[in-house]
Amino acid sequence: MRERNGFIPKKYNQYSQHLQDKFGCKVYKITLDAGFDCPNRDGRISSGGCIFCEEGGSFSRAHCNSLSIQQQVETGVEKLKSRFKAQKFISYFQAYSNTYAPVERLKNIYDEALLHKDVIGLSIGTRPDCVDIEKINLISSYTNSHYVWVEYGLQTIHNKTLNHINRGHSYEDFLHAVNLTKNKGINICAHVIIGLPGESRKDILETAKALADLGINGVKIHLLCVLKNTKLEKMYLNNEFQLLSSEEYIDTVCDFLELLPPEVTIHRLAGNGLKRILVAPNWLCEKFKLLNAIDQELDKRSSFQGSKYIR
Repeated sequence: MRERNGFIPKKYNQYSQHLQDKFGCKVYKITLDAGFDCPNRDGRISSGGCIFCEEGGSFSRAHCNSLSIQQQVETGVEKLKSRFKAQKFISYFQAYSNTYAPVERLKNIYDEALLHKDVIGLSIGTRPDCVDIEKINLISSYTNSHYVWVEYGLQTIHNKTLNHINRGHSYEDFLHAVNLTKNKGINICAHVIIGLPGESRKDILETAKALADLGINGVKIHLLCVLKNTKLEKMYLNNEFQLLSSEEYIDTVCDFLELLPPEVTIHRLAGNGLKRILVAPNWLCEKFKLLNAIDQELDKRSSFQGSKYIR
């Protein structure tokens, strides 16, 4: 395949390529840590948090909390410029629930994250039960000057599974958050996890079909991985569930992509995990091998994102 703007075209709508096409240059996310908490960890909803979540809140204690948001942005800009020749940046709040604070505090934090001249966007990871119309209106206020995303951690549409993993919110909470966010100029990304305990491939693909019908803008796909010092680790060591093999994951991801509209941006197909706390599966550490295998499976099928999507 011929490269386009430094990227080899994929058979899915790759987010990095989408950014390159939209802004005409390399755009990278700067992961920021504003010290937010999560209502599923601090006792407001339940104790212990999600069964898969480790102390850092899904891989994300990116910076020392002693650094201000502005300092984190400046540090991130310099590193990404040096390492990847990045030219523009999106300030990305990833750790925990980044709307879980009063609106006044959120405004101060978001404002600071957008001060750098090369930051063209804002991406906010949060839970669907941590937004309301006042917070959505605040986020929407940035869309006139910046490229804005809200990333909602859904994981699955099945309430039985959400209860099993101690997620602390329902699919209906997600639908409510999407309805609040739509038509506000904000791009919506849904996070899903493939391989959750008790879910069949049929269950997983029902999540894909539901997302396809919602008109959201992006999907971030994670593989269920077992991290140290989590409830999931205890369940795994007690043989309470089975992780997917790499072959099963690749097949399922391709099935999932085929059901999504072609215009939906795919933000991730596999996470890196943290090697120092990763218990299983070990093959997750070979991220680029996994991504290549997904490309090869789509080629083998003569398929692509949206090939089975019906409008």
